[in-house]
Amino acid sequence: MIHYGQLGLFFALVFGIVVLPGLDMAFVLGSSLAGGRRRGLAAVAGIIAGGICHVVMTAMGISVLLKLIPGAFNALLFAGALYIAWIGISLMHSEASFGLQPDARQRSHAATFRQGMLTSLLNPKAYLFMLAVFPQFLHPENGCIWLQAAVLWLIIAINQFCVYGGVALMADRARRWLQGKPAAGALATRCVGGLLIAAAMLTGFEGWRRI
Repeated sequence: MIHYGQLGLFFALVFGIVVLPGLDMAFVLGSSLAGGRRRGLAAVAGIIAGGICHVVMTAMGISVLLKLIPGAFNALLFAGALYIAWIGISLMHSEASFGLQPDARQRSHAATFRQGMLTSLLNPKAYLFMLAVFPQFLHPENGCIWLQAAVLWLIIAINQFCVYGGVALMADRARRWLQGKPAAGALATRCVGGLLIAAAMLTGFEGWRRI
């Protein structure tokens, strides 16, 4: 199996990447502010599930294909940017504030899970990590590649659960405070929408630089 020193290094690298604000964190934040703790945790679960797909694709060599065909990676960057921008624009034009929508209008936890998974699969930061870092910790001489990949995924999932779960809980507390302040809630809705649009613009710019 992988050496414990390598696992510690991998954990530190993953934590440093996950804790940086990005598309996944913005989606968890928006989901928690809009639908509360459970919806935020559903978003976290979807992102973790998306991580499973990343690991499987890497182990199968699909990441190598993306590296050999830069155009495919650029298309992924733009697709992720457009998707997050669409969510942000929807929030910017929303007439409702966080926590004030009737329950019937709120997205189900299952739908949030699916959207979180899609957000993870369209997150270019995840693919950059899987292309540049993840393969460096897979060594055929250490045994079964799939088992090694599973251990590394578990480290990724723990980091995502702790960091994004913490974001969901803090956002839920903020949501409760905003419930009695409609004007502040509406402003927060638009601020999160603007955050998502800004993240999408940065992602799109990165894709443009790679052309």
